[in-house]
Amino acid sequence: MTPMTFQMLITSGVLVFIFGLLLMTHIAPDIIMMAGLTILLLSGVLTPADALSGLANEGMVTVAVLYVVVAGLRETGVMGWVAHRIFGKPSTIASAQLRLMIPLGFMSAFMNNTPLVAAMLPAVTDWGRKFRIPLSKLLLPLSYATILGGLCTMIGTSTNVIVAGLLKDAAQAGKVDQTFEFFTLTAIGVPCAIAGMIYMVVASRWLLPNRGSAVRNADQSRAYTVEMLVEAGGPVSGQSIEGAGLRHLSGMYLAEVQRGEEIIAAVGPSLRLRDNDRLLFVGVVDSVVELQRIRGLVPATNQVFKLDGPREGRMLIEAVVSDRCPAVGKTIRDARFRTQYNAVVIAVARSGERLLQKLGDIELQTGDTLLLEARPSFVQQQRNSTDFYLVSSLDDSSPLRHHKAFTALAILVGMVILATLFEQHPFFIAHEFGTLHAAMLAAGLMLGTRCCSATSARRMVDWQVLIVIAATIGIGKALAVTGLAELVAHTMVSVGGHHPMMQLALIYLVTMMFTELLSNNTSAVLLFPIALATAGELGVNYMPFIVAMTIAASCGFATPVGYQTNLMVYGPGGYRFADFLRFGGPLNLVVAAVTITLTPIMFPF
Repeated sequence: MTPMTFQMLITSGVLVFIFGLLLMTHIAPDIIMMAGLTILLLSGVLTPADALSGLANEGMVTVAVLYVVVAGLRETGVMGWVAHRIFGKPSTIASAQLRLMIPLGFMSAFMNNTPLVAAMLPAVTDWGRKFRIPLSKLLLPLSYATILGGLCTMIGTSTNVIVAGLLKDAAQAGKVDQTFEFFTLTAIGVPCAIAGMIYMVVASRWLLPNRGSAVRNADQSRAYTVEMLVEAGGPVSGQSIEGAGLRHLSGMYLAEVQRGEEIIAAVGPSLRLRDNDRLLFVGVVDSVVELQRIRGLVPATNQVFKLDGPREGRMLIEAVVSDRCPAVGKTIRDARFRTQYNAVVIAVARSGERLLQKLGDIELQTGDTLLLEARPSFVQQQRNSTDFYLVSSLDDSSPLRHHKAFTALAILVGMVILATLFEQHPFFIAHEFGTLHAAMLAAGLMLGTRCCSATSARRMVDWQVLIVIAATIGIGKALAVTGLAELVAHTMVSVGGHHPMMQLALIYLVTMMFTELLSNNTSAVLLFPIALATAGELGVNYMPFIVAMTIAASCGFATPVGYQTNLMVYGPGGYRFADFLRFGGPLNLVVAAVTITLTPIMFPF
């Protein structure tokens, strides 16, 4: 047995340091991971090239580029449409989780789960807020369901593709006589996915935290009055209030509908909307922003279409009226905001009072909070003005580019098809055409077709996630270059003796552990020759070991660094490191039990 070296001891100490801080403190994970990487670099365990290898890693760059694709999908309203059509209206948290996990688990069997989570994360976030479901109850099931779905086919995850390639190389070298077919893993993957989803629905009630919940209540002191118009011939026209998704708006209610000269005050869920209906809503600012994003509703004031420049370049801004504002004592219609400020009043809030008259008829008072649509330059121009006590912009409040929705959807579908079909076969443009190629092409098309702006694309990128991924890859490199990973693997596998079932279980557990510490692809590459050699020493069929190792390499549930999609939901879900261990640890054991039990049955020794 290879003795422990000084570099191995340093690497082991850094791992203990990292996991200790992640478990016991609230220090940001990117700070902790970079601190660990710095220690390994300064101590000489890693060269600068090895320490920084994560910055050039294809997986990390792919995730970064996918954020641009997501920006295009979000800004065109595609994600909101998907959430409304696929997820529907849940009655309980458990039903919401099932509505989320089943379709996304199925989809992830036929497409890479990283772009799937990247694309669906904003939709799930908005959906959870709309129905007041804590995001912490949804986002980990989102990540885990796509991981489980990826177990079911050869193209479900990049890990499966890598192992299939390794098997093919071994077959060409005459070491094996079987390779992976498209549905080789299905007999194990589908039971694992079903068992995992059942576990998540049952256990999430106790093991998932109640964080990241949504919208402020509508009964707070600052309730806005906002007036919207049903666009003639739009998707909302002809639908019922409930069918259009206007009945269960979080933090907002529909106060009345004006249809010509008729006022409908008691608005029932079955009322069908007609062209040019005026809808009067009362709600909090978060809900007003979401209301502006519903396709088929436009601001009732036509002033927004008279402002300079396209709507996509504007944003929503809150401004508190001062006693020196010339609009005080005048109605919004008479104040001529557009002419004086190049801004249009979208909604008004008056402390402790609900304003139910039409927006243009509201007479402004000192202290009124106005929600304005204007260009970003308004904030700088009016920040020191005596007309307003306070001026602040709302993040992510630009009007959606609904007319680009079909373009964005076509780009997404094209990206998925290219990444899925050509990951196995060379493409005429490049020798290898994988997810990174497809994602970069899609991101370029999103920007080129103006589905999103460069500013929003930059703002969408989650740099904390990217730093953690890059640092994790560097730390994983330390395990490999010091020989610590190989030493641990051989030591644990040697414990099993000549019992095939014991060796199968150990191969699975060692691979699972390395997936949590390194990455799914790294652990698969590292354990593949060990699994093959173990089967050879025992004189038994190698397929059970390769299948079990492949499943284990894709199942990183117990740590946020175990799988890229875990990192993507880490911040938005308000999770802590211990949440993954508490909820994902038992899920690891559930999948392990199913795999170790079924693999020898489906693939006899």
